[in-house]
Amino acid sequence: MFTIQQLYERLTDEEDARICKDIPDEACAEVPSNFLLILFSQFLTKLGDAIASPKVVLPWVLNAISSPLYLVAFLVPIREAGSLVPQLIIASYVRRLPLRKWAWVAGSAVQAVTLFAMGLVAILFQGALAGWLLLMLLVLFSLARGACSVASKDVTGKTIPKTKRGQLTGWSASAAGFVSMGIGLGILFSTQPVSSPLLFGVIIMLAGLLWVTAAIAYGRIQEVAGATEGGGNALDEAIERLDILRTDRAFRRFVLTRSLLLCSALTAPFFVSLAQQRLGSPTYLLGLFIAASGLAS
Repeated sequence: MFTIQQLYERLTDEEDARICKDIPDEACAEVPSNFLLILFSQFLTKLGDAIASPKVVLPWVLNAISSPLYLVAFLVPIREAGSLVPQLIIASYVRRLPLRKWAWVAGSAVQAVTLFAMGLVAILFQGALAGWLLLMLLVLFSLARGACSVASKDVTGKTIPKTKRGQLTGWSASAAGFVSMGIGLGILFSTQPVSSPLLFGVIIMLAGLLWVTAAIAYGRIQEVAGATEGGGNALDEAIERLDILRTDRAFRRFVLTRSLLLCSALTAPFFVSLAQQRLGSPTYLLGLFIAASGLAS
């Protein structure tokens, strides 16, 4: 049985596992436990993302509850823009908290509640009403995710040495992808139909439980209180951050290039819808999509 220190050294590299860089000295002793807690939390949320994916699972749910097809077009834009754009303003408010982990915990709790609500909508409602309710809940989910994203960067910066942060992200993404691939293969070889709204509702609510567990784990992180000054006016700082698009030519080209690559994300739900139109909603089809997404991760 590995100790926390031994497991940390196994997951990172043994030569410099005890090196403490770019974080407060008082946080050094807690690096192994904090690393594992953040890793576990990120793994759970990434796995939840796979189970309730707006690119794969939610389009399937909209079809199962007979929602209008055009609503599929809103899923990815809401999911991505809803979590990224508000960060320009949210960051200033999170900055005012001495312990930013609680912003992550609160955001995860909100995401869990919205997923529970999505599950109930899938079970209790049908048609356009159900589709629009799911989109409204997805907006709330994405806003809470934005708060988590801002807080996560700050907490990681205060608790994990710079040389270990890439490994942290890599392990969580790879592990979640591996497990979600297993879930997809399990559905692929299942003999049970997956077109039941009740089953979809239960699956989405199970994803919500993953966020609850992640919030509990994240709350146990030993975080050193950070500076709260210099937050400034949220709207003014948001405008200043956007101004870099005008003043920095290289950065502007980078953002433009990334924006043009959005087509790969925006079109994913349509692949699911087209496959359902051509092949119906057999069990193996959803399993294949989830497994492919997990394999890519």
